[in-house]
Amino acid sequence: MNISTTDTTRRALVVRGGWEGHEPVAISDRFVPFLKDHGCAVDTSEDLAVYDDAERLLATDLVVQCWTMGTITREQSDNLAAAVRAGTGLAGWHGGIIDSFFDHGYHLLTGGRFVMHPPGYLDHTVHLLPERAEHPVIAGLQDFDVHTEQYWVLTDPHIEVLATTTFPPDELRDRPTVMPAVWTRTWGAGRVFVSVLGHKPDDFDVPEVRAMTERGLLWASR
Repeated sequence: MNISTTDTTRRALVVRGGWEGHEPVAISDRFVPFLKDHGCAVDTSEDLAVYDDAERLLATDLVVQCWTMGTITREQSDNLAAAVRAGTGLAGWHGGIIDSFFDHGYHLLTGGRFVMHPPGYLDHTVHLLPERAEHPVIAGLQDFDVHTEQYWVLTDPHIEVLATTTFPPDELRDRPTVMPAVWTRTWGAGRVFVSVLGHKPDDFDVPEVRAMTERGLLWASR
């Protein structure tokens, strides 16, 4: 574990690991300097045992979840959910937050779960919802194109969708399907930010992807 000694007013905890194909360390390291520049002392953990420490989670202002295909215990899931209910923020991107664990309580917390993606990387457009144009995560941004995985997700009705992608009709679906791609939610006193974008490091070279992710981290933080 790497613990910053910077004396700041907010604390962020980056929990990263799991499937290496999502490059959890390399990608999360892109956002550590950003968080520090915005007044956070940043701790990183590559062990899910950090979720056993309920008091530490309650004292954390933002948890950045970046762990794909792992196993979380019921106590760890309950501790994380309790911390968010009490005001700790939770944020993440792609499989690091919605393909993390097979745990119903965790999925209730994040508001969505990854189901599948078509093979390979696809050119597709991310549409920002006009009715959410003033939300601080997307304010001033426009629709944009990406070349990456396109996620099919199952989501909770109690989320605030900020952006979507559209799956075209195919041999299984007879009409276009609009899919949530970026959303926020409140959970008790806490805030949650989720983006399906970010399979590979260069996804964050798209200015809008980077901007939404950075803004989402700040929005979710207490």
